[in-house]
Amino acid sequence: MAMSLIPGLGHLYKHHYLAGFGILTVGNVLIGFVSVLMILGTFGLSMILVPAAWVAGVAYSAREASDEHGHHPWLHVWNDHWAHWIHRFRKA
Repeated sequence: MAMSLIPGLGHLYKHHYLAGFGILTVGNVLIGFVSVLMILGTFGLSMILVPAAWVAGVAYSAREASDEHGHHPWLHVWNDHWAHWIHRFRKA
């Protein structure tokens, strides 16, 4: 839950890198731009409601995303079989 306070970090935590970096960069900037554009039309409520809806939507999306930990062997080299052999040789 703490990772979802900043939109995109929850996706990065669950190893959804493309979605996470996209939300962190483009998504957050776009929401800020849209909120500022809507200030006059909504008497300032867009600065609260639009980002709150954005954070809630992204947090729900990160919660429902599948957890991809362990599906990327190049990121978890210590779990590969060859890493165990290297570790055995270091002990000897």
